[in-house]
Amino acid sequence: MPSFLEVIEDQLVANRLPLAGVTIAATPFPNTPAVLSLHWHAFVEITLAPEGNAVAYQSVPSSALQVSPRWDRIEDIETSVLETAWELGAWDLRRIEARACARPGAAPREYIECETSFGVSPRVIDGEPVFVSAVPDGQDLVEAASRAGYLCWQFRPTWCGLWKELANDVTLEKGGYRNPTCPLAAQAYEPGRSRTLLFQLGVTES
Repeated sequence: MPSFLEVIEDQLVANRLPLAGVTIAATPFPNTPAVLSLHWHAFVEITLAPEGNAVAYQSVPSSALQVSPRWDRIEDIETSVLETAWELGAWDLRRIEARACARPGAAPREYIECETSFGVSPRVIDGEPVFVSAVPDGQDLVEAASRAGYLCWQFRPTWCGLWKELANDVTLEKGGYRNPTCPLAAQAYEPGRSRTLLFQLGVTES
């Protein structure tokens, strides 16, 4: 089974677009699939006729992909996520722990955020879907996450990313990447709480 990093590299080759951000979502159940979402920084022209001039520009939808790594503990999958963010030159990695959104009193936006995290958002922008989704188990993952909570990791890559020209990070190699291995360790997860953890990967010049 390909790693998160391998899937991202394959998508970069296939799409040839700069990445603005990466999101990875998973439920707390061992060996269940994770969803990798790639948010592109690109626009397509909208014309009124095949040979006409562009009258508007529309953002390219994000790509949502189901990935099925083997893992027994959240720390296993987080180690893989950390390594992916590290090698792609991310400045930091944010881990969002979300509570079950099917609980009494949960705000409606929590369920929408859950759907979006797993690539099955019903939202549209200018009549187009937010995601180009290849997540066959997406609805099952959303239902599991809504009952038990879930984790969502977010980072902005420097290598092949939108942020390459803005990077001021002494840990980066020329080109915006880092060599393995990530020096930070995964953190324990306690289901049922809502919080955000930040892993600082980059270092500025002193």
